[in-house]
Amino acid sequence: MVTNKTNPCCFLFSVLFLFMCLSLEPHVCFAVDTIFSNQSLSGNQTIVSSGGVFELGFFSPGNSSNYYIGMWYKQVSQLTTVWVANREEPVRDVFSSVLKISDGNLVLFNESQVPIWSTNVRSGSGSGSAISNSTVAMLLDDGNLVLRDGLDSSTILWQSFDHPTDTWLPGSKFRFNKRTNQSQLLTSWKNSEDPSPGLFSFEIDPVQTNQFFSVWNRSQPYWTTGTWDQQTMSFSLVPEMRVVTMSSLIYNFSCVSGENESYFIYYYHNSSTITKFSIDVSGQLKDVLWLENIQEWTVSFSKPRQQCEVYAFCGAFGSCNDNSLLSCNCLTGFQPTSPQNWDQQVYSGGCVRKASVGAGREDRFFESHFTSFPIDPQNMMAVSSMECKSTYLKNCSCTAYAFKNNQCSIWIGDLLNLQHLGQFTAGKVLYIRLAASEIDTDSSPINKKRVIVVAISVSIGLFLLGLMMFMIMKWRRGTIIGTEHENASLTVFEYRDLAKATKNFSERLGRGGFGSVFKGTLPDGSIIAVKKLESINQGEKQFRSEVSTIGKINHLNLARLLGSALRVRESCWYTISSRKDPWTDIFSMEQIQNL
Repeated sequence: MVTNKTNPCCFLFSVLFLFMCLSLEPHVCFAVDTIFSNQSLSGNQTIVSSGGVFELGFFSPGNSSNYYIGMWYKQVSQLTTVWVANREEPVRDVFSSVLKISDGNLVLFNESQVPIWSTNVRSGSGSGSAISNSTVAMLLDDGNLVLRDGLDSSTILWQSFDHPTDTWLPGSKFRFNKRTNQSQLLTSWKNSEDPSPGLFSFEIDPVQTNQFFSVWNRSQPYWTTGTWDQQTMSFSLVPEMRVVTMSSLIYNFSCVSGENESYFIYYYHNSSTITKFSIDVSGQLKDVLWLENIQEWTVSFSKPRQQCEVYAFCGAFGSCNDNSLLSCNCLTGFQPTSPQNWDQQVYSGGCVRKASVGAGREDRFFESHFTSFPIDPQNMMAVSSMECKSTYLKNCSCTAYAFKNNQCSIWIGDLLNLQHLGQFTAGKVLYIRLAASEIDTDSSPINKKRVIVVAISVSIGLFLLGLMMFMIMKWRRGTIIGTEHENASLTVFEYRDLAKATKNFSERLGRGGFGSVFKGTLPDGSIIAVKKLESINQGEKQFRSEVSTIGKINHLNLARLLGSALRVRESCWYTISSRKDPWTDIFSMEQIQNL
C-alpha cells in the first residue's frame, strides 16, 4: 500500500522560501524566466530561459561604467550579448535602476526613477488598466523576450525578435513590411564598450525584397547578398551557401513572401549549436560558433571577405591595409580622432589634421604614393599638372588633387576609402593639402634634404672606394703585365683571359724561332692567334716599345696585332693577333710564326 507522506525537508524549505518572499522586497522572488506585473529586476538579479540557454539582466560592456539591460548566452563563459534594450540610454547605478512591468509595458527606470526605455505597446488608461495587471515578460530558449497578457498566454503583445540590435538569432524572422515599406535591420555597436548604434547596418533591400544589403551610415551600400534563388536555397553572390545549405548538415535557410510581408529565417539542424550571426563594429557580417572544447568563438562566415572592402572602414583620411596587423593608418599630417577607439580596433572615426590649413596660411602638398584614390572626385580636363594645381588652389575647401592623362581630379572635404597598395605596386600620385609645418616635420623638404645629404655622402664614399680600387687594380696590373701601351689601340690582356680564350693553350698552330702560336677565341667570337715568346732577354720597356711600333703597322699581308700580355712568374711574353676566316685565304703559317 502506498501512502502519501510529506517530506519534512521539503516542508521546511517551502516554509523558509515563503518567509523570505514575505519579508524581503517584492522584486526578489519571481519565476526563473518571467517577470510578473508586481515584480521588478535590479542589481545583479537576472532571469534565465527555462532551458538555461539565455540570460537577461544588467551588464556593463568591457571597462565601461555604463550599464544596460541585455540578453546573453548563459552557457558561454565569455559574456556575449545578443540583444540590448536601452542601447542609447545607459544607467549608472544598477541597484537604484529597475526593470519592471508598469502600466501594461515592460519599462526600465533609471536611478532617478525616470523611464528611459519601454516596450510601448499599450496605455493603462480606461479598460486597459485591468488587463495591464496581468501582463508578464518571459524569456524563451530561442532568445526571444516576449510580453504577454497573462490571461491569454497565446497572445504576444511585444517581442524582442521584432526589435533586433546587432544580432540575428536562429528561428528569428527577419522581416520586410510591404504595407509600410519598412524593413528590419541589424545595426553595429559604436565600439566594443558602447552598444549605441554604429555606422554599419544590415537590412533587406526595400526595392528588391529578396536580397540583403550591408549599408554604411544608412546611405552607402557596400556589399549585397545578391538575389535569392529558391531552387538552390541560396543567394546569388554567396555561392558558399549552396554547399552548406544543400548538404543539410549545418543549417537551412528559407525565404517566405506573403501579401503583407516577406521574411527570411534560418535554423541550425543541431539545436544545441550556440551561434551568433551579427554585424560587428568593423562593418563585417560574421557568423560565429562557440567551441566548447576550447572555450572560444570561431568565425565560420564573414562578408565582405576583405576588411578593406567595408565602406569607409578607416574613416576620413585613414588608409586601409589588409596585409598589415594594423588595418588602418592615418595619412601623413593626420592623427587618430579617437586614439582610444583605435586601440580597440575601431577605426571608423578616422583621422584629423595635426595642423590647420587655409585661412591665409601657407599650405603645401604632400605626395602620397602607393595609395588608391579616394571616392567621389570632381573631374575636369587640364593640359598640365600646373593647371590642375592652380584650379585646386582656387578652392580653399579642396583637400587633395591628382593629375593623370590630362584629367584633373579634385577632392573636397573628407577623403574616404583610401587603400594602401604596397611598396611594390605602382599607385597614382595623390597630392594632399597640408600645413607647411607638417610638410617640413613629416616629409618633404627636411627629409628630402636629409636624403640628399645621405645620397651625396654615400656617392662620395663610393667614389673614393672606387678610386681606391682602381688604384689597387692599376698597381696590380702594372705588377703583372706592366703599364699600358703607348698606342691606345692596343689592348693589355691578362694571362687568365688568354688561357680561357685558347682553352689553356690546347690548339697549337705551329712554332717559330721565338716560340709557339696557339689558336683562340675571344668572348665576342673573334678568332685570334696567340704567340708565346720564349727565350728573349730584352726588358719590358723595350718589348712594349717594339709591340707599339708593330701595332701601328697595317698591311694586307700581315695579321693585325691586337695587344700583348706578360706572365710574370714564367717571364713569358705573349702577342695577340687577329685572324680572318678562312685562315689560309689571307695568311700563311709562316706569317703567323714570324709575328
